[in-house]
Amino acid sequence: MSIRHLALAAAIAAAGLVPAAGAVAQGTPPPATPEAAAGPVPAPPTKATTWTGRLIAPVMARRAPRAGAAAAFKLSPIAPFANGPTQLMVTRTTLVDGRRWVEVLLPRRPNGSRGWVPADVLDLRTTPMRITIDLGDRRLTVLRGGRRAFSAPIAVGKAATPTPRGSFAIAETIRTNLPDAFLGPYVLPITGFSEKLNEFAGGNGRVAIHGTNLPALIGTAASNGCIRMLNRDVVRLARVIGPGTPVTIRA
Repeated sequence: MSIRHLALAAAIAAAGLVPAAGAVAQGTPPPATPEAAAGPVPAPPTKATTWTGRLIAPVMARRAPRAGAAAAFKLSPIAPFANGPTQLMVTRTTLVDGRRWVEVLLPRRPNGSRGWVPADVLDLRTTPMRITIDLGDRRLTVLRGGRRAFSAPIAVGKAATPTPRGSFAIAETIRTNLPDAFLGPYVLPITGFSEKLNEFAGGNGRVAIHGTNLPALIGTAASNGCIRMLNRDVVRLARVIGPGTPVTIRA
């Protein structure tokens, strides 16, 4: 989806999600920083708190916490769809040879992929927010500090193109400025991808939470894998949820 000019958001239709031109990681990570000079030490996610990190420099995520480990995924501080900041969900951390490394959830296939990056390329912070999506009940629930903040009905993937289950994170928040369009006023891509569609509408099968211009389908299995919400609900969601927020999708 090219979001460089959101007036072309019709090209996003059906959540094809094609990255915007120019959102390519360049450069190399900064040199190692002594642990004594490092910032906060993040912890694995809990029901009440999740650590996230805004990427401040291009970096290659590694399959193990060391500079010479195999490459996993090239990350840019510029998010690919809306050209905003890249914010990643932290899953765990470790100290290797005096340098803090952080494992993050990656926006790539297969779903649930993770990679290690040096903590000094991240601006680390916590969020109390969490999203759970129940495919059977067809409801999305927002939790703040482990307590329910609000819940809303949704449409989920059809039997032939089901919404993937698992642990993900919000990758971006995209305001379309087209509230009457197919995707509604907001699109929130997650780190997950369709397990049935490798390509769709010119995109790579990325799954997103978004609004809809077909409100009668809310509460049904109608999508190609994305989560559809009433426009008023997705606006409310976008106001309290940011990139890096964990998303759990269950049957």
